[in-house]
Amino acid sequence: MLKKILDFFLSLKTSIWILWVFIVFLFAGAFIMPAKKEFQTINSVPLFQWMVEQPLSVTWWLWGSIGLLILLTLNTLFCSIESLIKKRKATQWLFLISPQIIHIGFLFILLAHLLSSLASFKTYVAADEGALLKMPNGALIAVKNINISIDRMGYITDWAVDVEYHKDSILMSGKIIANKPFLKDGFGVNVKDLQAYPFKAVLLEISRELGAVWALIGGILFMVGTIVLISLRMKQSQ
Repeated sequence: MLKKILDFFLSLKTSIWILWVFIVFLFAGAFIMPAKKEFQTINSVPLFQWMVEQPLSVTWWLWGSIGLLILLTLNTLFCSIESLIKKRKATQWLFLISPQIIHIGFLFILLAHLLSSLASFKTYVAADEGALLKMPNGALIAVKNINISIDRMGYITDWAVDVEYHKDSILMSGKIIANKPFLKDGFGVNVKDLQAYPFKAVLLEISRELGAVWALIGGILFMVGTIVLISLRMKQSQ
């Protein structure tokens, strides 16, 4: 029995079959999602929290896809370990390790999605100058100044929002500008919309993505492994 399990997870055919079934599940989801009103709230709470609250008739393809990703993760781990064991005496170590770096990057990306699905957080709050908002971790964030530049036609040309973060007698000032949110204690505060008239106001997005760092690490490893592998193959072909 143990040998059959090992053979299953060490087989390239397992990867191919898992990917084919995974595509079928996602194809089914592409038809189910637009037809079911339950999916309108899928981005308002962590994925797993949303899934357990919905009927299985709506989420079966998501549960199936997660199960397939677990099998694919195990298959990737087993194949990578087997490859390292079989080729441990190889002279071209970079050529050996680069595919495994790609695999590790892929696994970190999966880990990032798992963490975000378990405990991600996102909410929207409207605020004007002087507003004091309470964060989910008990901290307070104050909107001090909303700076908006407007041209002669009435269009916004530039903006910045000054904020202060209060927690445990610690005061931290920050500035939110385009593509640069305020980040503290794992939370991000970003501006989604602005209002200049009749008074200055902003729509803030407060979010927490536990998997963001792991996704970055995974992406870097995946890119580095791919570049090294391609470079070595090009060098061999010359």
